[in-house]
Amino acid sequence: MNAVFVAGAHTDVGKTHVACALIEAARAGGRSVEALKPVVSGFDPADWGGSDPGRLLAALGRAPTEAALAAISPWRFVAPLAPPMAARREGRALVLAGIAAFCRRRLAEVSADFALVEGVGGLMSPIADDATGLELMTALGLPAILVGGSYLGAISHTLTALDSARGRGLAVQAVVVSQSAEREAPDFAETMADVRRFAAGVPVIGAPRTGAADGWAAATLALLRA
Repeated sequence: MNAVFVAGAHTDVGKTHVACALIEAARAGGRSVEALKPVVSGFDPADWGGSDPGRLLAALGRAPTEAALAAISPWRFVAPLAPPMAARREGRALVLAGIAAFCRRRLAEVSADFALVEGVGGLMSPIADDATGLELMTALGLPAILVGGSYLGAISHTLTALDSARGRGLAVQAVVVSQSAEREAPDFAETMADVRRFAAGVPVIGAPRTGAADGWAAATLALLRA
């Protein structure tokens, strides 16, 4: 099975958008797919169709049932905060060992051709009381897709995250620059060119806000199979 970790350089840069596009492109190519978003905050249990796990289930072509939800996102919290903060407000704890064990078990028991694990927030956002997202990535040891934005400051966030991941010995297969919605955001193509200039040979792929996603998603999948 080909598996990858989808990480973000910052919060709300489009990780789930990229993850869903990769899932849909893989399915369109005839591949079976599995996805995990083990931890999610800002989750409304009464209306979760548009949440990150809800979107992943839709991309997978699965009905939004409680059982399907639990299989991909067992740690769900209401407050729109970093997961450990949200968990504390519900009197719960988050521990890296449990999250990593869940991911390893699910990846081992599925028979999909392609699987992805989506993180939370930015690379250094806390995902547990004792760990950041980077430490979960390190524990799993999967190759990574790093998702950055194109807002002012995104180049620094993306390159810092890339350097941090590679410093842990993680294989970053590609950087996907997700086009930001702000009108004042710098030129998208120029932002990609500058990220590419400093990405030390890591492929940089643009994910524009308009148009079909199948082209850039298929190109990203091709890098994962290389």
